[in-house]
Amino acid sequence: MTYLGSSAPPFGRALCAMITPFTEAGALDLDGAQRLAVRLVAGGCDGLVLSGTTGESPTTSDAEKAALVAAVREAVGDRVTVVAGVGTFDTRHTVELALAAEKAGADGLLVVSPYYSKPPQDALEAHFREVADACGLPLALYDIPGRTGTRIEPDTIVRLAEHPRIVAVKDCSYDFLAAQKVLSRTELAYYAGCDEHNLALYAVGGAGYISTVANVVPAQLRAVLDVFDAGGTAEAVRRQQRATPLIESMMSAGLPGTVTVKAVLNELGLPAGPVRAPLRPADREAIDGLLVAYERLPAV
Repeated sequence: MTYLGSSAPPFGRALCAMITPFTEAGALDLDGAQRLAVRLVAGGCDGLVLSGTTGESPTTSDAEKAALVAAVREAVGDRVTVVAGVGTFDTRHTVELALAAEKAGADGLLVVSPYYSKPPQDALEAHFREVADACGLPLALYDIPGRTGTRIEPDTIVRLAEHPRIVAVKDCSYDFLAAQKVLSRTELAYYAGCDEHNLALYAVGGAGYISTVANVVPAQLRAVLDVFDAGGTAEAVRRQQRATPLIESMMSAGLPGTVTVKAVLNELGLPAGPVRAPLRPADREAIDGLLVAYERLPAV
């Protein structure tokens, strides 16, 4: 296995940043979430990340977030890890969500850097430490400066790695050198948060991925890691490249990943439902383009 940490990756290798299904009326669809979770596990996911960016966390209530964790935990049992996104721009609120997720049955937490307020690095570090101190669950830092406006600098991540419950990073920084610097100086599990980096980060010691595209093609993405681990480097590259058109269509075509995932899943008759405002659904032209990319990706 390529992961070079001192033990197995804390949350598994192939994680899906799961959407949050809603009913046509816009309510939380717990039955749909359970059915989708079971499908993702059957497709090879060994971890599910709930209430992240893809899970529309800004527009779900605290009660909905806790109910989602409990429902998915019930559906998948102990077969896979359940990681709850609890990050907000308010340290106190983040701590409250962390404690609620722990009570609801989560195995770990995903904590994004506080957005909009743009705290300096010392305040950012204190934020993460306070959340980690308040809860008994292992925690993954979520570095996505394009959305939050604040980078978690590599030196800050290295210091945070000293905390016993800060065990991982979801990396959406688009700074590959910085990721390798942290990998070389810590035992943190580094997860690719951008699907185009899944294989590249894994090949230099990353732990795996937390993927939005895995909502749609979990088995195909998992196979990239499996083939690489089996020594089939060239075949793993081919599989990653075959997935590139779908990754581009879903993540780089001007629509948020949540919108594109729900568009495809709805077309396939799978649990998804509408997005919540201010997001808007994909139009027919976009949906047709997504389906072409999806249908061209071979099955495993």
